[in-house]
Amino acid sequence: MPKINRYVDISEVEKEAKKDYIDRHSPFIECADSAKAGEKFPVTVRMGKEYAHPDDTDHYIKSIQLYSGTTLLGEANFVSGMLGGTGAKGQAEVTFNVVPSAGTLRLTALSYCTKHGLWECDPVEVNVAE
Repeated sequence: MPKINRYVDISEVEKEAKKDYIDRHSPFIECADSAKAGEKFPVTVRMGKEYAHPDDTDHYIKSIQLYSGTTLLGEANFVSGMLGGTGAKGQAEVTFNVVPSAGTLRLTALSYCTKHGLWECDPVEVNVAE
C-alpha cells in the first residue's frame, strides 16, 4: 500500500519551501455544496491553491482521481509537457460532471506526482436533493 500524503494548513507552516511543497502537490475540490439528484453536477479538482507544480519529464502530476466514499467517480491522466514542458509550472485541473442520486456525496480527490507520490484532499460533503 503506498503512503498517502495529506494537505497541511500552510498558514501554520513556517518555511516557505515546505509551504510550496505541500500546496503544489495537494488536490483541492471546488464545487457547490448542494446538488439535485439525476442532474449533471460539475466538480473541479485543481492542484494547488497558491503554488504551481513543475511540468518536467520526470516530475509532473500524472493523475487526478475523484471518489465518493470508496467509489471511483472519475480519473484523468496527464503526460509530461501538458502544461508547457521542462521549466514550466502550472496547475493541473480537471472538471468531472457527476450525476448523483439522492443522499450525500462524500467527495475526496487523490493526485499522483511522479516524484512525490500520492496526495489526498480533505473530504467535501455535498447534499443531494431529490
